[in-house]
Amino acid sequence: MGEADVSTQTIQGDREVIPLSQRPVDIAIVAFFLVNLLFITYVVDLEQLVIANPAHFTYPLWPPRPAVDAIHWWGRTFDHLEDARPVWWKMTIWIDDLLYGPFYAVAIYAFVKGKEWIRIPSVFYAGMLFATVVVILGEEKAGPYASPNFAMVLLANLPWLLFPIVIAARIWRGGETPFTRVAAAGSVSIGSSAGSAGSAGQTGQVSGAGGG
Repeated sequence: MGEADVSTQTIQGDREVIPLSQRPVDIAIVAFFLVNLLFITYVVDLEQLVIANPAHFTYPLWPPRPAVDAIHWWGRTFDHLEDARPVWWKMTIWIDDLLYGPFYAVAIYAFVKGKEWIRIPSVFYAGMLFATVVVILGEEKAGPYASPNFAMVLLANLPWLLFPIVIAARIWRGGETPFTRVAAAGSVSIGSSAGSAGSAGQTGQVSGAGGG
């Protein structure tokens, strides 16, 4: 009986990854990471590093010409800060391309597979991104390169203001194990069945000994 109890407790202590389909907030976070990795970081942001001056440039091999034209139209029409591209702004782009880009790739894998070690990097990422976006929006509102239509710029940047809060809250509410749960209760019956079988075997042995 003692051995059966120990084995049952060990099985109950095991944890299993909660399927991504049962984690709707994580699905939204993974989608956000994908948009950043596949479009924002290495298309929109990279364009601002390979083209120093939107008024005088040659089309690069990457990003594609339609993307370059769309980015420049957005800058001329709504986002004068993006069009001006001061040094401090480009530094935020370098952070995005060198740090956030690799983070997105790793985080997508970790969130999908339920890897708990992504918790701390996610919190750091969320804090850095939120602070950067707040600074940028301050410039867009009242800086030398203020937007002629701040409401439009705010709306366009809103996901990058809100998702850091969502990510931080998700990690905080999940505690140390945000992606896993205690193994299904069916594991208890395995231990119980093993214990019952052991008891039955012991009973059979005693009966056999008595018969002999």
